[in-house]
Amino acid sequence: KPNAWGLCDLHGNVWEWCEDWYHKDYYKFLPAKDPKGPDFGTDRVYRGGSYHNYAIQARCAFRHYGEPSKRNRYIGFRIAMTIVP
Repeated sequence: KPNAWGLCDLHGNVWEWCEDWYHKDYYKFLPAKDPKGPDFGTDRVYRGGSYHNYAIQARCAFRHYGEPSKRNRYIGFRIAMTIVP
């Protein structure tokens, strides 16, 4: 089934880059719903695990971080579009 944003099949292909900047202590002070991350930083968050990880990591709540210029076959991004009937 689609998630709250209408997207399907979000887990297990590649880690997905997020817009959020990473800060190790951000979640101590986060808003309770849909936290956006700090306003700046040096590393970006990526989420979801990849086909190379254990199943426990293939979920959107599992996150990691890296330099935005980091590239490998386990990290990617998701292209989403709205289909208008």
